[in-house]
Amino acid sequence: MRPGRVGALVSRLADRPSGSGMFRFADPYVLGLLAFIPVLAVYRMRWRPRPALRVSSTAPADRIPAGPSVRVAGALPILKFAALTLMILALARPQWGTHEMNIKTEGINIILAVDLSESMAALDFHLGTRIVNRLQAVRGVIDHFVSKRFGDRIGLVVFGTHAYTQMPLTRDYGAIVSILNRVRIGAAGRSTAIGDAIGISLKRLSDIPSKSNIIILLTDGRSNSGEISPENAADIAAMEKVRIYTIGVGSKGEVPFRINIPGYGERYVYQHVDIDENTLRMIARKTGGMYFRAQDTHALEKIYGTINKLEKTKVTMKEYDNYRDLYRYPLIPALCLLALWMVLSHTRFLRIP
Repeated sequence: MRPGRVGALVSRLADRPSGSGMFRFADPYVLGLLAFIPVLAVYRMRWRPRPALRVSSTAPADRIPAGPSVRVAGALPILKFAALTLMILALARPQWGTHEMNIKTEGINIILAVDLSESMAALDFHLGTRIVNRLQAVRGVIDHFVSKRFGDRIGLVVFGTHAYTQMPLTRDYGAIVSILNRVRIGAAGRSTAIGDAIGISLKRLSDIPSKSNIIILLTDGRSNSGEISPENAADIAAMEKVRIYTIGVGSKGEVPFRINIPGYGERYVYQHVDIDENTLRMIARKTGGMYFRAQDTHALEKIYGTINKLEKTKVTMKEYDNYRDLYRYPLIPALCLLALWMVLSHTRFLRIP
């Protein structure tokens, strides 16, 4: 199921009862007796009672056409087997009703703060056999992370020189993934404003109160822009009791970039990108979160998997069954067919061995 469908489903089900009409057999194992009916039918066709009178030949009687009563007598066993089938169906207790589920969630407010500075264009990640830039790798991992959340409100903040809200808190997970797939590197500026990203994220978390608020901040650089310093932003988050998980993404040392040189086309150049791990550790420590370092796609997936396990959403589900027995509907026709068979087989179509 795609995240968009999951998000729409969560929006409809959270804190609501749900149910729909459905048919079931309360004792479905009884239906196994139906397998014996063909066996009985075959036995009935092959078994012949011993005749009371033997004649040398019945060839002269073959020319006599069979009348309606003979055809009815031949079809008489069908009534018995049909009655037996209906009785087995009644014994399995067919039912119609609803299975209701009352779902109550205490979701978490989560803000995904993603760095869009130019250093995110570094080509040091792999998706399968393809070499991709850091933002492309992050998109796939966030898509997987969001699809595993249930009942949480998730928002998206992007930052570079400036920080912007791309998606306020919502349960429409498909919209979050769709918007993340459309953002481009450098759209928020060339620099990195980590403090402003935290400040905007805190503002979005204050829009909808929740018992638990977290920020997952992903960056591959050093804070060198913005109006709020990372230290002050971390102090404010700590006072607001907002945990921040920081992720430093990218390999160490020089990394390749693809650039377009007029007259020469695309070329690869190597540049050194510096990640301020000390600042990211400080932010996580002050707010009660954790710092992670991801140098490849596998490590990035493992990090989001760890956060997913640490931040659990409380989901309470109560199930209710309300079914009406329908056994009388196959049982009454079965008794009628059985009575008809008994009357016919002991009167007009009585067989004498």
